[in-house]
Amino acid sequence: MSPVAHETGNRLAVPDIAAAGPAAGVCRLDRFALLLLCAALGACTAISAPQAEREALAPIPYFHDEWFAAPSQPIRARDVFALDDTMEHYLRFDMSHEVHNQGPLYGMLDALYRRDRLMLSYDAGRTRNAAEAFDARKGNCLSLVIMTAAFAKALGLQVTYEAVTIDETWSRSDDLLFLNTHVNLTLGRRMRDTTTLFDSDRRLTIDFLPSEDLAGQRSESIPEEMIVAMYMNNRAAEALAQRHFDDAYWWARAAIVQAPDFPAPYNTLGVVYLRHGNLEAAQAVLRDLLDRKPRDKLAMSNLVIVLDKLGRADQAQALRERLAKKEPYPPYHFFWLGTEAMQKGDFRTAKSLFRKEVDRADYCSEFHFWLGLADLKLGDLEGARQQIAIAMENSTTASDHDVYAAKLERLRSHEAH
Repeated sequence: MSPVAHETGNRLAVPDIAAAGPAAGVCRLDRFALLLLCAALGACTAISAPQAEREALAPIPYFHDEWFAAPSQPIRARDVFALDDTMEHYLRFDMSHEVHNQGPLYGMLDALYRRDRLMLSYDAGRTRNAAEAFDARKGNCLSLVIMTAAFAKALGLQVTYEAVTIDETWSRSDDLLFLNTHVNLTLGRRMRDTTTLFDSDRRLTIDFLPSEDLAGQRSESIPEEMIVAMYMNNRAAEALAQRHFDDAYWWARAAIVQAPDFPAPYNTLGVVYLRHGNLEAAQAVLRDLLDRKPRDKLAMSNLVIVLDKLGRADQAQALRERLAKKEPYPPYHFFWLGTEAMQKGDFRTAKSLFRKEVDRADYCSEFHFWLGLADLKLGDLEGARQQIAIAMENSTTASDHDVYAAKLERLRSHEAH
């Protein structure tokens, strides 16, 4: 995944981040659906209301703090963009040459994204705040944009952000399915004229999607509290994937307090309650979300699971039929059927089903990998090698990349003999 910068009609390519690659999505309704945000950014404007005031306005009836142990770490909005001592040192000393010669905007980008400097890598394994991404020298889209925004604000640059409408992409972790969305950041130099916030002719948009993927896409501005809520919702989803229910609850709760109008963390909170065994609470959150967003497919699919577990079969079936009309073949539908065919030894049917998923979601490394496994079972070593090579190229985490690379090496060694 390559960061791209462009300004007022001119496009400036930022050197490629060393990329690892995408992921996978929902067929059976016993799989939970969450919203995971791909990228985000920070702004220099202050949050609109103090934390205590937003806490007072938050929908407290949804919260059940008494059911969960304290989080394993402090959860604070101010930590998302905070620079630690190592970042401060890099800003003052390591970045100073570029900033002096090129100005704060281009100097910062050169110091962060030139290949011979930080050697940042793309890794979708977890969402990091600015300091964590800088320390690890890697992150997903959200983490890398947060880190960029943190440095930009420290240099006095104006930062704004937008949610970008992209084609649906899905990823998964066991029985959790994530719908990925995207945001980018625009940086502007501050003017010496104090009547102007920044020079509109020198605005630069930084994006962590290839420019061809962004052509013709719509976008809308979003406030900073939404960005922080996106980060918190990601952390909640990732904690859920690791079955850390206490942390997941507190992150989702904090996201709701941060941006009460943002629907994603309500869905996440509903799944937390569901997996924690608090079915009535899960139903209350998800039903209210559907009252506000009647076409929310994620909330529908999760509520079907809740209703089934509550023994309300008629209500579950009615909602299941409503969902099927909206999406007869949801993400991963053919994938799950393909894995079942593999278990039965029907590799030809499995290959056909995996091919259908690849045709509609070519970005997904997992689909290519399983298509390669089906080819391998059918004796097509060249087809298997090609598909697993694509899986390795598309992988978005270092661990997936290593798994695919090892499998590909074994195939090549087999072919050599």
